[in-house]
Amino acid sequence: MTTSTNRLDEDRSLAKRVASGDQAAFDEFFHEYFPRLYRFSLSRVDNDPSFAEEVVQRTMCIVVRKMGTYRGEALLFTWLCQICRNEITAVLRQKGAHLEEQLPIEDHPAVQAALESISGTDYRPESIQSRSEIVAFVRATLDHLPTNYATALEMKYINGDSVAEIAKALGVGEKAAESILSRARAAFKEGFKSLWDFEPGAIFE
Repeated sequence: MTTSTNRLDEDRSLAKRVASGDQAAFDEFFHEYFPRLYRFSLSRVDNDPSFAEEVVQRTMCIVVRKMGTYRGEALLFTWLCQICRNEITAVLRQKGAHLEEQLPIEDHPAVQAALESISGTDYRPESIQSRSEIVAFVRATLDHLPTNYATALEMKYINGDSVAEIAKALGVGEKAAESILSRARAAFKEGFKSLWDFEPGAIFE
């Protein structure tokens, strides 16, 4: 299992290569983080696809310019999410929309700390009875899975896509897609339980 320190080292290396103008590194960065930021944004803009895409595009433009300032004090995705939140706020203000005053549970500092260290957290949700809370926990966990894992789980269990369709979307064979699904389910369960301290049940069975 990749440790938090190793992930930070990998993030620093990728950010440094992107900042230096390495096209392959940028392609890797974009492929990994654009869909994750899109999912992150979509849940915060009333599931408006065009709004979410606008926000993520703006975020990516800012990130490319600022990548050299990333120091690896937090995971790269956490750093990107903060910039994305700022852009959501900026766009909402430009549109004259009202901002949500309630902080989403997955944006709570305690939850963010848990997400950055997927093992060993003292955070315990006070209430896990609300379906909306469970949805938030699932969304936050998916946001921090590798893109191919999150995509496979969403296609299979949310969209109802077949293994063949998942394989085509991921650019792999069907056996490889089945293997990815199996690893994705295991990673989700491990991450969910370590973050929220209760079993995810049959969410992705």
